Amino acid sequence: MKSYVIHMLRAMPSQGVLEGRYVGRGQSPLALDAISRLTALKQEFVYPKAQLFCASPAIACVDTLKVLYPQAEPEVVLELAECDFGEWEGKTAQDLQGDPRFAGWLAGQNPPPGGESGQVFFQRVCQGFQLLVENLMTRGITESVLVTHGGVMTSVLAGFGLPAAQPQAWMCDSGFGYSVRITPGLWAKQPVMEVFERVPYGPEENGE
Repeated sequence: MKSYVIHMLRAMPSQGVLEGRYVGRGQSPLALDAISRLTALKQEFVYPKAQLFCASPAIACVDTLKVLYPQAEPEVVLELAECDFGEWEGKTAQDLQGDPRFAGWLAGQNPPPGGESGQVFFQRVCQGFQLLVENLMTRGITESVLVTHGGVMTSVLAGFGLPAAQPQAWMCDSGFGYSVRITPGLWAKQPVMEVFERVPYGPEENGE
C-alpha cells in the first residue's frame, strides 16, 4: 500500500528570536550566524530528497528551506504559522515583566492580549497539518519536506505521532527534525503517523 513520508525540519532562528523577542506573525530574517551554522550542517549531514518542499509562512522558515534546497520552489502553508503573540509581538520577556498578564500566560492561565492561547495554537496547527496531508494524498506526492517552527513541529508530532509523546519530548535543535510515515488506511480511521527516523542523516547513512 502506498504511504506518504514527510520530513519535518525545524527552521533556523531569526535575528529577532536570538534577541529574545517573541516573533510570531511578524517577520524577522535569519540571523547571519544561523545561516553560517546551517551551511555547515549541510556540509556535515545529508538532508533528505523530496518531490515537494513546504514551509511555514515566516521568512526564517522559507529561507532555511532555500539554503538547504536552493533549487526548490517552496509552497507556503499558512495554517502552520507560528503562534500569534498579539500585542506582545516583537517584545522581550524583560519588556513584559511588569505586565501581570505575562506571568499568567507563562503559567498557562491566559493567552497574550489579542493573541492565541496554547490550546488554540495546538488545534490550529493540527488542523493545518491534516489539510497538508489531504493535499499530498490528493496530488499523489509521496515524499515531501516541511520546514517549520519548533513549536509547530512538536505540536504536530504530539498530536499525531507514534510512539505517542508530549510536545517537549519531540524538541530538537534547529536544522534537525523527524521523518514521519503516513498510511492512508490507518490515517482515515484515526489520524496517526509513524515517527521512524531522525533527520538529517549522518555521512555513513544512506537515508533509506
